[in-house]
Amino acid sequence: MNEPLAERLRPKTLDDYISQTHLIGDHGALTKQIKQGLIPSMIFWGPPGIGKTTLANIIATESGRPFYTLSAISSGVKDVREIIEKAKTSGGLFTTKNPILFIDEIHRFSKSQQDSLLQAVEKGWVTLIGATTENPSFEVIPALLSRCQVYILNSFSKNDLEALLKRAIEKDEHISKKDVELKETEALLRLSGGDARKLLNIFELIVNSETSDKIVITNESVLQKVQNNTVRYDKTGEQHYDIISAFIKSIRGSDPNAAVYWLARMIEGGEDVKFIARRLLILASEDIGNANPTALIMATNTFQAVSTIGHPESRIILSQCATYLACSPKSNAAYEAINKAQQLVKQTGDLSVPLSIRNAPTKLMKEIGYGEDYKYAHNYDNNFAEQEFLPEEIKNSILYSPGNNSRENVQREFLKIRWKDKYKY
Repeated sequence: MNEPLAERLRPKTLDDYISQTHLIGDHGALTKQIKQGLIPSMIFWGPPGIGKTTLANIIATESGRPFYTLSAISSGVKDVREIIEKAKTSGGLFTTKNPILFIDEIHRFSKSQQDSLLQAVEKGWVTLIGATTENPSFEVIPALLSRCQVYILNSFSKNDLEALLKRAIEKDEHISKKDVELKETEALLRLSGGDARKLLNIFELIVNSETSDKIVITNESVLQKVQNNTVRYDKTGEQHYDIISAFIKSIRGSDPNAAVYWLARMIEGGEDVKFIARRLLILASEDIGNANPTALIMATNTFQAVSTIGHPESRIILSQCATYLACSPKSNAAYEAINKAQQLVKQTGDLSVPLSIRNAPTKLMKEIGYGEDYKYAHNYDNNFAEQEFLPEEIKNSILYSPGNNSRENVQREFLKIRWKDKYKY
């Protein structure tokens, strides 16, 4: 019994596949395409252990296409070109069903490696399916990304993971022969961090370690049997999300000591330095914003620097940025403003732009009132003329409220002086 439980239980058909109903359910985005065999090149984006590889295999099987696979960790440009040549002769030039090339962890491919895929995808020699745990907007080159559809795979729900465990008990050729009672699942789910593969591996470890005829799975029995190394920092598992959360919250809470500790945990665990830098970039705007606009400049430069420098020297740059952001005044006013604005757009729909601020490039547009009564701010004292810029239906709405800090207090006073009747903070 050398094959792991996760591999033995790997679904072979869409009917056996658990979760991702938004993609492969009755009305899923991919359901009809798979059934008809009309498969576009695509990128699957989502956490580890949620079935990206499995879904790619099923798509190839159900569409009757040759299937080639590469791992970005161990493959280079030469490997990509060899696969493409095989694909061209096995199907791409002679049938309507071009082969599928699946690349796991495509975010680890360099620019040159991704460039080597472009012609094959564009010419239709292969249908590319890439899998990534990282945001493809950052990790996949624009030229390749524009040729692919991006589909987000969601984390497994508690019900999904429990269904996997029950399937193992009922259908696995080895475990189904044993008397297993799944009494509690919380510890299993927590240790797996939502990763189905890790969940099944832990479950198999526990079942195989029992010698009694009746095996009762409880939270206590799980914690007793699972070794500590199961829950060490894993940059693709639960600790990845927990530690980056602790890192961000430490900076948001203005604690540079805790921030640099969690940073060290990630660095020692082999975390991608660009991933850390991206999170700092987001934080600089979300949690500091206009309280210190230099924070965004600092974070942007940090991202650019670590992308150039790499490990291990980038740790110094990350430390400088993390401690600077932790010691900076905080404000989420800009973040709250865009949230409110998007919610207002969803509630009110596509409201008309006021005539006075519409563009009027033609004579007809001017005749029907486009741009009429618009006040050009620079023609007035202090470069300001009070006028309404929002649609009539939501005029006087206040979406941006400056935070209470030295820089944003200046903004607040600026707005109160200019907009005497509107901004009454």
